[in-house]
Amino acid sequence: MAAQKINEAHEHIAKAEKCLKTSLTKWKPDFDSAASEYAKAAVCFKNAKQYEQAKDAYLKEAEYHTENKTLFHAAKAIEQAGMMMKEQKKMPEAIQYIEKACMMYMENGTPDTAAMALDRAGKLIEPIHLEKAVDLYQKAAGVFENEDRLRQAVELLGKASRLLVRLKRLDEAAVALQKEKNMYKEIENFPMCFKKTTAQVLVHLHRGDYVAADKCVRESYSLPGYSGSEDCIAMETLLQGYDEQDDEQVYRVCNSPLLKYMDNDYAKLAISLKVPGGGGKKKKAAGAPQGGASGAPAAAEEEDEYEGGLC
Repeated sequence: MAAQKINEAHEHIAKAEKCLKTSLTKWKPDFDSAASEYAKAAVCFKNAKQYEQAKDAYLKEAEYHTENKTLFHAAKAIEQAGMMMKEQKKMPEAIQYIEKACMMYMENGTPDTAAMALDRAGKLIEPIHLEKAVDLYQKAAGVFENEDRLRQAVELLGKASRLLVRLKRLDEAAVALQKEKNMYKEIENFPMCFKKTTAQVLVHLHRGDYVAADKCVRESYSLPGYSGSEDCIAMETLLQGYDEQDDEQVYRVCNSPLLKYMDNDYAKLAISLKVPGGGGKKKKAAGAPQGGASGAPAAAEEEDEYEGGLC
């Protein structure tokens, strides 16, 4: 079967070369037909699992589509060449071809196709190179954002944010999360804004920046439905426990279903969060002078102390 497919591939290549020949009666090479024959040859090689030869055939197809000024089809062929590299586990080369194809899609005026190809490339490279995956997801998000496709853009930004957390690049993760939250606010998906606020708090506390974490919650009070919500109460309780070095309170919030069932990268931040200075402090007794069970005066003092903090 494989031998038959390889023979078919070579027959298509011979036809392609014939299409490129000129004569007294044929002044111009037939690039369109040559590209078509190389595409058929590539499929035959692929079916025979001759991926290197399939890659070469796809690149020839792209070359003749480019000569024929059909850039979209050229880009598709180059993307397929990248997939042949993927089949050979040559991931860096695969991504290079896919990125080149994406640039051609952009030049051809098909940015959506470019963004989707970047997303696919990100998924391919993610298991072996997180940094490159972040770059590809952010590029794809940028393309969608420029096209005012915010729902697609924010989904890709979310992938990048989670990987930045996994890479422990928390300063960048904080910036990316704020951008995500702003986009969700723009498309009026407020429940996702609540979730992003929780993620922001966890990232900022791991950065050791209580002020930024506190301000993110305060800013979210302006979101419809946030104040008094389960997400809001959990974050207020977490910040109070963190500020008071109350191990028990922080542990209880961080191990609650609300945080444990977040995306895995954020759930890991929750269960690994420690209060500053090693904690060790237990929650004060209910009768202790805190301004009642709600601790309202303490909260008011905090507000003064952290007024004007940065997120």
